[in-house]
Amino acid sequence: MESRPREAVSSKTHTESLIATLPTKEGWSTPLVFYNNCWIRPHSLKDVMAVQDMLKLRPDDIILAAHPKCGTTWLKALVFTILNRSRYTFTDHPLLTVRPHQLVPFIALRPGDLDRAETLPSPRLLSTHLPLPLLPPAVSTLGCRIVCVCREPKDAFLSRWHFEKKLHQGISLGTDEAFAMFSEGCSPYGPFWDRYLEYWKESLARPREVMFLRYEEMVSDTPNVIRKLASFLGVPFTREEESGGVVDQVADLCGFTSLSNVDANRADRVEVEHAGAKLVFNPSSLFRKGEVGDWVNHMSKDMAARMDQLVAEKFKGSGLTF
Repeated sequence: MESRPREAVSSKTHTESLIATLPTKEGWSTPLVFYNNCWIRPHSLKDVMAVQDMLKLRPDDIILAAHPKCGTTWLKALVFTILNRSRYTFTDHPLLTVRPHQLVPFIALRPGDLDRAETLPSPRLLSTHLPLPLLPPAVSTLGCRIVCVCREPKDAFLSRWHFEKKLHQGISLGTDEAFAMFSEGCSPYGPFWDRYLEYWKESLARPREVMFLRYEEMVSDTPNVIRKLASFLGVPFTREEESGGVVDQVADLCGFTSLSNVDANRADRVEVEHAGAKLVFNPSSLFRKGEVGDWVNHMSKDMAARMDQLVAEKFKGSGLTF
């Protein structure tokens, strides 16, 4: 039998020892541990901890940050298309055959993510659900650009809850219990209000390097958001592109209807490595409705009022509103 490298054994032991000292709660589908003011699934902790030490940021990196189910897939598609519009036409575009998550890799979502990031050519386009404080400190000094998207919390909860139930069949937790945990901040990468505020405040302090988007704005005025993204990323649309309808073509290619009808995004079963095992994943679960205000069809008035009060208290004085 082959012995594992000493470093791997030592690292695993260290992580397990640390987990044993951290606050733990039962999550919606798996337990969560509280590390640096963030609830994280234990099997992800080693990779999360490695980000600050092992992710070697570059000045031209672009990082897309989002709390889960707040527009990650859409933002990836938009930014990838904006940055690569001179490389591909709209008839042979990678998004017509490949999932956005394959084109824009995550940081520390699965084992090997950091190694894959090192192999990418510059400028790299990366994605993360991690809190700002868990990214390498250089993210604030090197000039890396960050685009963060956040979503109205009631819709964010609803979308995440539906996603979790599809991903983990047989969840016994009820909606009221899940809502209570989310409102207490106990959800993967939560508390959600801390994640929103971290990136919001950073965008106020460094507006040339950090852009804060609301999902609702992306829905209500997609073309204008596309123009803002292009300008922020240093690749504004030319007059010729504007008159040629390129902005609308980007919006159409990356829209919910288009992406949800791509075969790769409609696949019934895709195997991905997750937590050291093979997880059967349904890409279509990433495309439920994408609507603004759908919470009203699934949430009681009392639940909505409690969430609105919580959001008002947490965001008071910050200037952040939904």
